[in-house]
Amino acid sequence: MNKSTTLLAGKAMFIKFAAALTMGLALFGSAQASEEGGLQPANIRLDDAASMQRGARLFFNYCSGCHSLQYLRYSRMAEDLHLDPKDVENNLIFTGAKLGDHAVSNMPAADAAKWFGKAPPDLSLEARSKGSDWIYNYLKSFYLDPTRPLGWNNTVFENASMPNALWELQGLQSAVRKAGEGGHEGTIERLEVTTPGRQSGEAFDRSVRDITAFLQYAGEPAALKRESMGVWVLLYLALFTLIAWFLNREFWKDVH
Repeated sequence: MNKSTTLLAGKAMFIKFAAALTMGLALFGSAQASEEGGLQPANIRLDDAASMQRGARLFFNYCSGCHSLQYLRYSRMAEDLHLDPKDVENNLIFTGAKLGDHAVSNMPAADAAKWFGKAPPDLSLEARSKGSDWIYNYLKSFYLDPTRPLGWNNTVFENASMPNALWELQGLQSAVRKAGEGGHEGTIERLEVTTPGRQSGEAFDRSVRDITAFLQYAGEPAALKRESMGVWVLLYLALFTLIAWFLNREFWKDVH
């Protein structure tokens, strides 16, 4: 293989690397944009351990009676979120499970289907499936609807089968509708808290954000370590790109 062929091969490898890096960044950007989907951003942070700790407490107190996290072990959660295992056993496990068990609800599926029309879904992968913005907006968008079997509806997921598990914190919301034509109800313009809950609007937003952050963590516990390593990976790629650029320039400077 002559020098010219070697240089051409080196340049081709450099071009392929640059193209792959550019495509990866473009796909990441498009994925982030598609997740927003016009919803109010949750603005969660997986480096905020305190937020995820509060979210875990709220989830197990208000949600775990119906919903499981079957792919998450209590012991893994305690380690990742810097929780005392004894505190987890005493304050977050209500099913008689052991610290090393998965977080599975005690609600029998048959009874749940009878009460709610279908069994509540496992939420282990909910954040990966729907996105954190969707969860955040969904939890804030329940309103009273006497036409529904459980008396609740949701503007993000219309005709949802579940009640508002957080109504004690949020209060009771009613739908304010636009004026309809011909005596028909108009579309929902906004939701309005008609009976205050135990938390202010700002405090409830934070609670929902904390639950969302915890569910985001539960969907991929390894993301905590992966994201902490991300900056080093990007620095490595930047350094490698710089070296490749200098090598490419050095290879081609004597080629005429």
